[in-house]
Amino acid sequence: MSTPFEIGFVLFPGLTQLDLTGPAQVLSRMSDSRCHFLAKTKDLIPSDCGLSLAPTLTFAEAPKLDLICVPGGMGVDSVMGDPESLDFVRQAGEGAQFVTSVCTGSLILGAAGLLVGYQAGCHWAWRDLLPLFGAYPSEERVVFDRNRITGGGVTAGIDFAFRTVELLRSREEAEMLRLALEYDPQPVGMGGTPSTARSSVLQATRRRYDQMGLTTRRDAVAKLAKQLNVCGA
Repeated sequence: MSTPFEIGFVLFPGLTQLDLTGPAQVLSRMSDSRCHFLAKTKDLIPSDCGLSLAPTLTFAEAPKLDLICVPGGMGVDSVMGDPESLDFVRQAGEGAQFVTSVCTGSLILGAAGLLVGYQAGCHWAWRDLLPLFGAYPSEERVVFDRNRITGGGVTAGIDFAFRTVELLRSREEAEMLRLALEYDPQPVGMGGTPSTARSSVLQATRRRYDQMGLTTRRDAVAKLAKQLNVCGA
């Protein structure tokens, strides 16, 4: 009997649930794999949409992971300021075959010192913060750099998961899972990136992010970058 490929998703209050549940739905169906949902405690974790998620294991109970995946969300700022969470991400990442993230989860990887010298993706509104952690930002929807796999914003996590199945198993298995999940996006309107969105929509979205604490996040990242001393910030 083969040993399952151990996948660990990091949970924290304020995560964007689709960053987590999108790739989890795909990767949980990958052959010979097992998913764990990890947090500091087994208390319910409130996501940013009001849906609470139940961890399956605490950080202390986690097995050696083959792949660690960190989602993003408004709670990222708190995680970057939490030594216990960053220590777990750092240690698990250093021992894993693959270190991955979705959306602003890459900022957590950066804060843990796991992206120095790597290309990485992130949500477009926060991508320019990655160089403060010694990373090279990429506009690609899914970014591969050696054993780092990082997705762009939110829905990119689903594409990230299919690409990861293709890498770890086969294109045929990835396409079978895509068909089983009937993943055939038909979005409304124009644009899902700054370069393709209408100007008025882009400006309105930027204003919304400003109201959500953009300045605070920038200050927090700059402070952490100085502590890590990875880029002379």
